Amino acid sequence: MKIISGGVCAAKGFTANGVHCGIRKNRTKKDLALIFSEVQANAAAVYTTNLVKGAPLLVTKAHLENGKAQAVICNSGNANTCNADGVEIAEKMSAMAASALGIAADDIVVASTGVIGQPLNLEPIAAGIEPLKAGLSKDGGDAAAEGIMTTDTVKKEIAVEFELGGKTCRIGGIAKGSGMIHPNMATMLVFITTDAAISPDMLKKALSTDIADTFNMVSVDGDTSTNDMVTVLANGLSENPEITHEGEQFATFMKALNTVTVYLCRMIAGDGEGATKLLECKVSGAKDTATAKTVAKSIICSSLLKAAMFGADANWGRILCAIGYSGADVDVSKVFVSFKSAKGSIAVCENGAGIDFSEEKAKEILLEKEIEIIVSVGDGNGDATAWGCDLTYDYVKINGDYRT
Repeated sequence: MKIISGGVCAAKGFTANGVHCGIRKNRTKKDLALIFSEVQANAAAVYTTNLVKGAPLLVTKAHLENGKAQAVICNSGNANTCNADGVEIAEKMSAMAASALGIAADDIVVASTGVIGQPLNLEPIAAGIEPLKAGLSKDGGDAAAEGIMTTDTVKKEIAVEFELGGKTCRIGGIAKGSGMIHPNMATMLVFITTDAAISPDMLKKALSTDIADTFNMVSVDGDTSTNDMVTVLANGLSENPEITHEGEQFATFMKALNTVTVYLCRMIAGDGEGATKLLECKVSGAKDTATAKTVAKSIICSSLLKAAMFGADANWGRILCAIGYSGADVDVSKVFVSFKSAKGSIAVCENGAGIDFSEEKAKEILLEKEIEIIVSVGDGNGDATAWGCDLTYDYVKINGDYRT
């Protein structure tokens, strides 16, 4: 298995594009993206658990009831959420894309991201559909990744190549996500494509299994979005024997999928609004995986810990505090904590109590852009990893006037 270029266009039969159509005032930023498979693909998706759901999610869920899709259309700049005509708008977006591509409207995955509660004008989208379709290409993954960005500062895309049944397969993905990130199902917006042949049921199982250890373990600010969705399209053009049950081939596919999702998780967390550092919390020694996940997520979500990481302050007491209120069943007297980065590692807590350590060395370690927070809570077999970012002044600046 190796990382390759191409993003969502790396797999056979997929093309993509992104354009500026006019939803966003800034003409230098693309705001409409399209991903297209030359043949109908098996499809699966997971959606936000927020009771307030964007209209595109409702439409996409209905479209994917048969486990099939052939294209994805997504706009940025407006979430099409909490609008009286939201479902109608999402359906019309689907219809316009389907007409341009010559496919059925219910084979379209439709998504939107941006400001909540503002009407979405279809005129810019209608004007942008033809240029969007005309520019579809194997090199268009980068443009599509840009078209789904909101407050993101970097494009998020990856692809990997692997082998199934003697056939070379590829899987790639793009994501957007910087703020309002605290998933409890999946994440912001993620679109994954693959030319592997896998049945709709097994594709759905692969995705729902994977997100429990990846996107559900990411938090930037504790807010679960109304428009979170992860979709995966598998068109089977690699011509491997179709995966219809668990086994070695399914495990290989799962590994490839996980390589893509973990990479995107890290990019999303590291690009949190105003963030300067990626935080990766690794918990081991828990009595079970669920306990380890609870501990890791509680630590990564602590505003006080996030602020300490921004200041490169090895304030390990905030980690113990987060463990203590997490609700996890742990013996605090067995907790061990250390920090690690490219500058080395340093232990700061053993058996639930502080130990002597060099504050200067700790600060040097915590000034790096990627920080590992390593926590052991006992001698059990449960382990988990969560991803987050530091909390900076700029987070408030970005969100203080996000709408206006």
